Amino acid sequence: MAVGKEIRTKIGSIKNTQKITRAMEMVAASKMRKTKDRMLATRPYSKKIGQIIKHLAHANPEYKHSFLVERPLKRVGVIVISSDRGLCGGLNSNLFRKTLSQIMQWEKANVEVDICTVGSKAYGFFSNLKSNLVGHVSKLGDAPHPHDIIGVIKIMLDAYEQGNIDELHVISNEFVNTMTQKPTSQKLLPVSACEIQPDLTGHWDYIYEPDAKDVLDHLLTRYIESIVYQGLVENNACEQAARMVAMKSASDNAGNIISELQLVYNKARQAAITQEISEIVAGAAAV
Repeated sequence: MAVGKEIRTKIGSIKNTQKITRAMEMVAASKMRKTKDRMLATRPYSKKIGQIIKHLAHANPEYKHSFLVERPLKRVGVIVISSDRGLCGGLNSNLFRKTLSQIMQWEKANVEVDICTVGSKAYGFFSNLKSNLVGHVSKLGDAPHPHDIIGVIKIMLDAYEQGNIDELHVISNEFVNTMTQKPTSQKLLPVSACEIQPDLTGHWDYIYEPDAKDVLDHLLTRYIESIVYQGLVENNACEQAARMVAMKSASDNAGNIISELQLVYNKARQAAITQEISEIVAGAAAV
């Protein structure tokens, strides 16, 4: 029964694939817990330093840092954070779709765009588009260190201080929950002011020691590094969650295909048995 043998081979192949996807689902679930804990541990720091920096935009320091100064928009720098590996559903494609949409808006306004990529998928995507790539880092693993991304951040900060770009944005995936990850864009430079308490309106400032220049130069750089690093650990958590969901869906689909093929195999086997019985009966009748 050639047809039955072919179906059995297909069923065996799909079962082997299902074993792989189930193993990948369990691995992703284990990694997701670790990356989620790392993400939640870094959120309070990045949130607090963001509040302090945005308050500085309301202050009147004796030293006005260039990161706090608005200027005419002619060129934008963008740090795009993606995953290094695939098999995570539409996580990267949704991120690239949002990035391209934003780039098109800038280009319509005659604003040029420089791109730094974090992750192999982003580098491959924007390389194929012949985009203006000025920096790249990848293969940071599931437990990246802030030092790993200082290089690409410094490229953008130097460009901003030299006047080569007028704004800096970071685009990455935000972890909402296990089932939901959304691409987000955040403007890093120049720092935008936020709402402050009514009693702080008017002329006020922090007390800087040893002096405003040393403190602001260090603090504003740490702020940019913390936000980009937060985007990186958020993206890692999103990657593992998306991969877990994608592999579970693949395992379920494999199970459905196996059930359908098993039904086809049973029908073919029953038809072959019926045909053999008919041939035996016909032969006996002829005798």
